Amino acid sequence: MSAEEGRRWLLRHRGRIAGSVLGLLIALAIKEWGILWTLFIGLAVLIGYVVGRYVDGDQEGIGEWIDRLLPPGRR
Repeated sequence: MSAEEGRRWLLRHRGRIAGSVLGLLIALAIKEWGILWTLFIGLAVLIGYVVGRYVDGDQEGIGEWIDRLLPPGRR
């Protein structure tokens, strides 16, 4: 396999590779800190990401984001 073929293979399977690496990192975090701390860290990262996108102006407000997650009449 040449370097170019390897690069094409990586690009073609980048989602699977990223998902595998993320799964490995989550498994290591659960082993190291336990499930509750891992969930807390994940939630904190998610909140930071949402707030950061809002500050950057790249996404609607948190209320609109919740409306997208929960259909009308479910809140």
